Amino acid sequence: MAKTTFIAAGDAFITRRFPEGGYEGFGPVRDCVMQHDVRFVNLEMTFHNQEGVPAAVSGGTWAMADPRTLDDIRSYGFNLFNTANNHSCDYSHGGVLATIRNLRERDMVFSGTGKDLGEASKPCYFEAKGTRVALISVCSSFDRSAMAGAQTADLPGRPGLNPLRFSKIFHLDAEHYAMVEELAKVTQINAGAERSVRIGYRNPPREGTLSLGGAMFARDDRCFIESIPEEKDMARIEGEIREACKQADIVLVSIHGHENDADDTTVPAQFLETFARRCVDAGAKAVIGHGPHELRGIECYHGGLILYSLGNFIFETETVEFQPWDAYANRGVPLDTKVGAYMDDRSKNGTAGYGTLPEIWFSVMAGWTMEDGELTEVRLYPISLGMDKARPQKGVPVMTGDEEVLRYLARLCEPYGTAIEIKDGVGIIRPGK
Repeated sequence: MAKTTFIAAGDAFITRRFPEGGYEGFGPVRDCVMQHDVRFVNLEMTFHNQEGVPAAVSGGTWAMADPRTLDDIRSYGFNLFNTANNHSCDYSHGGVLATIRNLRERDMVFSGTGKDLGEASKPCYFEAKGTRVALISVCSSFDRSAMAGAQTADLPGRPGLNPLRFSKIFHLDAEHYAMVEELAKVTQINAGAERSVRIGYRNPPREGTLSLGGAMFARDDRCFIESIPEEKDMARIEGEIREACKQADIVLVSIHGHENDADDTTVPAQFLETFARRCVDAGAKAVIGHGPHELRGIECYHGGLILYSLGNFIFETETVEFQPWDAYANRGVPLDTKVGAYMDDRSKNGTAGYGTLPEIWFSVMAGWTMEDGELTEVRLYPISLGMDKARPQKGVPVMTGDEEVLRYLARLCEPYGTAIEIKDGVGIIRPGK
């Protein structure tokens, strides 16, 4: 197998076309991307001309962009794409299918969504020089209506994304567990569920556990939070990885997951760590995480690379062209409000929301090299999205060589035993050292 180089960027929430020839600072970003054979980015949008109807629930902002913005993203040189994220179904099934059509018309290689669960789950394949690469894309942050459904003998499947469901269990000592029992009794919040158990529609909770309005609690000798990937989804995804290992030289997995178990958003939920490690154990050589719009740590695990989150690559949420009735109704603003005024209201004139958090704008692109299927080096390239710029200009990446970002990321990597060497504005990870 030949030596192969990879680069991955995080979330591309693009809403504006590039100027002719690219924006100021575009060239160095493109040049960095183009130095690599396999070039990945997450498409955090739907791409169509109002061909789907707005869903009742969005991923936060109803995300739709002119399909021609796909050409702008491609101008960086990316050649491998994820489409499974919390915005995949912002415009319902029509938006999913229209986005797929616009990607295929441009011969873009992608995975993560499809006309049914089988199509959404399967890998896509990219032919690099001397190496065939598979990508399986998964999402854990979604409304249940966004899940793709499987075809049966009688009915077609449901368009949507490749899901990773999970459960969260709050383990409590005897004192705190008794508090939950008392609260459930006083509020009768579980009355409907308990009736379903009595008449046989629902299985009773296992001994020593209790639901409180859907949240699950377990009696234990100490207090902690446990999150677990759903085994049915894990089995399906691991099966696709094993199949891809038969058909490709290198298998990549993309996971879009916002979740954290406690109050530190830089620490991925336990189920995401479990998921990523099981993917490597099943044969994946790298797991590319994105979703929380900020950096998370990096782990070198059993010869594989786990990037828990690369942060943002393009973040133009405030210049989206359209928002539906639901957005205005949720904010309590008049239905004839324009998008710019709506964004002013939502961000409290730029004083609230993601844009006010400096860590949201700390981002890197991660490049790595594999020789004969073995990970040999990882390089981290800091980028800035210009958070201090005005709304019409901020949100596009430029190279910075910002060593503060690398030192920040190095601290996030410490729990995984991953050391980052910083040299000339680039972070370097040498696996096994």
